[in-house]
Amino acid sequence: MSIFEAIIQGIVQGATEFLPVSSSGHLSLAQHIMGVKVDSLLFDILLHLGTLIAVCAVYYKLIWRLIKAFISLVADVFRGKFKWKEMDHDRRLLMMLMIGLIPLFLLFLPVPGTGMKLKDISELWASDSTIWIEGIALLMTSALLFLGIRASKGAKVHHFTRKDGKVGEIRGRTKFHTADAICVGVTQCAAAVFPGLSRSGSTMAAGLLRGINQQAALDYSFVLGIPSILAAAVLTIKDAIGQPVDIGVGAMIAGVVTAAVVGFLAIKLLKWIVTTNKLQVFAYYTLVLGVITLIVSVIEAATGTNLFTGMPL
Repeated sequence: MSIFEAIIQGIVQGATEFLPVSSSGHLSLAQHIMGVKVDSLLFDILLHLGTLIAVCAVYYKLIWRLIKAFISLVADVFRGKFKWKEMDHDRRLLMMLMIGLIPLFLLFLPVPGTGMKLKDISELWASDSTIWIEGIALLMTSALLFLGIRASKGAKVHHFTRKDGKVGEIRGRTKFHTADAICVGVTQCAAAVFPGLSRSGSTMAAGLLRGINQQAALDYSFVLGIPSILAAAVLTIKDAIGQPVDIGVGAMIAGVVTAAVVGFLAIKLLKWIVTTNKLQVFAYYTLVLGVITLIVSVIEAATGTNLFTGMPL
């Protein structure tokens, strides 16, 4: 892989990891179009760590608050002073994040008759020569976003006292409950299986369908992605050890830096889009891309060749 191709991969990873359009789907499509099959698990890990740097850079204040909340939580548990009903905002958010991560263990369930685990299905679909799974999953992303936006518009309006003493209003809840965390966690698990089903888009939509405020759902989705991305990287490292690395150091560095910078800008962009109520842009985008992807996959199935490279499937 050349440095240019690594930069393209970094741009795709950085932009689509956080924008609700699916990074796995776009990476699969980019590799399909360019005729590049990246078999290096190490490069894949590094790209994800690049996006991890981006989300930590944007949410470093919240992350630091959650770290302090975790330390105080552990201390209160050992001293017998922990009380569920008396949790402050940061401690409650921390608990909801922990609950939201539990469904990820479903990925390690065996798939009957295949000898594989659920998480292996995603790798199999993403690495094959066809793109029809990606097309269907992109349409699923679009449907979830449309449903989430519709639910958000009908969410209950809550009133609060602003710092200047005036009464403000916000649409949707800002406080997560256990059922909210479980629903978002299960959705994140599903997104890990289907290349093309956006993790950020589907988890945010799940929060909106539960009546959560758009900004609160977005922030929860991003912070929930930190341990998820880190855990996926750690679990993949053992598989990457011993594998031949056919990508140069320069290409790796270019990919990671690009993924981090583009990821940072993508998070900022999405936060602005949510603030200005333009989330439907991504719903239409994934709808159009999903339809185009399915059409291309049908043509390729009929001809038996890759429409972009001319190579046999």
